[in-house]
Amino acid sequence: MKAGICGVTPRFGAAACGALALVLMVPGMLSAQRPAARARGPVAPVSSAPMMAAVDSSAIQGMRWREIGPFRGGRSVAVAGSASRPLEYWMGTTGGGVFKTTDAGMSWRPVTDRYFGGTIGAIGVAESNPDIVYVGGGETPIRGNTAPGDGLWKTTDGGRTWSKLPLPGGDRTHIARVRVHPTNPDIVWLGSLGRVFSRNPE
Repeated sequence: MKAGICGVTPRFGAAACGALALVLMVPGMLSAQRPAARARGPVAPVSSAPMMAAVDSSAIQGMRWREIGPFRGGRSVAVAGSASRPLEYWMGTTGGGVFKTTDAGMSWRPVTDRYFGGTIGAIGVAESNPDIVYVGGGETPIRGNTAPGDGLWKTTDGGRTWSKLPLPGGDRTHIARVRVHPTNPDIVWLGSLGRVFSRNPE
């Protein structure tokens, strides 16, 4: 058989002939080496115990979670800062409240979670005192749907505490602009869309 195959396919060379001969000889070799069949006894049950060894939790107690990205998601229509503090900025998110950075955006922390959240439409920082900040709630770009806010809020200590301010005509749920007087931080102008999908008293 080996000589016949090599004669039919001489272009494969000696190595190919040897390989073909090996393949043809394997079934016979297996049948010759196969042991005689033995009577089967009862099959031992397989243990359902976990195959993995126990993990020493003390080895990972020092590990801490950290965010590896993406470092910003969603969208924002409100950003403000102060010329006197070039590394400090405020960002109002859509659905996540207000975040603040003091290192030019390298890190951000939420500053309104204990007081209010939701969607932010505008932020105004007082030029005369950057610790005084006004935040107007509500998404302002009109689309098929838009997220309302929670009126006007003010901090006088850089975002540590907040107070809600009353507005004429009730809450404004879509505040588009907040402007603070350059020398008197108690004077503020607002631009509000009012009710987006219903009638307004105005």
